[in-house]
Amino acid sequence: MTPLKPQPPQPSQPSQPTPARQIRAVYTPDTVTVYQAYPPGIGRPAAGDGRFPARWKRERMTWIKPSFLWMMYRCGWGQKEGQETVLAVEISRAGFEWALRHACLSHYDRAVHPDRDAWRRALRAAPTRVQWDPERDPLLRPLPYRSLQLGLSGEAVARYADEWIVSIEDITPLAHRVHALVRAGDLDSARGLLPVERPYPVDELELAHLLPSG
Repeated sequence: MTPLKPQPPQPSQPSQPTPARQIRAVYTPDTVTVYQAYPPGIGRPAAGDGRFPARWKRERMTWIKPSFLWMMYRCGWGQKEGQETVLAVEISRAGFEWALRHACLSHYDRAVHPDRDAWRRALRAAPTRVQWDPERDPLLRPLPYRSLQLGLSGEAVARYADEWIVSIEDITPLAHRVHALVRAGDLDSARGLLPVERPYPVDELELAHLLPSG
């Protein structure tokens, strides 16, 4: 799996404002890393075997997040009940992009959908859905731009579990180390341990059905 380690400093470039909605992730030419959190009875076997155990419920929607800090916000640094094991799941980019193409926004937007009934029909038919949630800083405060959260159901869950997964890594120790530094007020060291998430290369036209107005 792609090591979740800091990368060497890059030459400084003029800063550009972050788009209001943008996919940012750790990725290679073939894979992209997403995050999930589970109780130890699911998370540890998944990391050990590189696949989810039989007790993992395929009939339920499962949410994957390319943002490490949004995952930390969601799981409380791996301390919330039922989310004590934080996983970095490396999946194929082909699978990730299939999920994006077949997704529907989880909420109605008049700039995207002709009307609410059309949105409801699209949502029922879509095997994946998208939410754009406020990105977080190391203190887990909301930032003025959003990150992708991708919900998988039905066919997408089966593809995720059986076809897309390349590897699964238990990164709970990393979550705890970063959290300890944040609590100690050493934000620079905490940032130095964060996975380096870059804008994911996808044409905005291909995301038009997932980019609400405003």
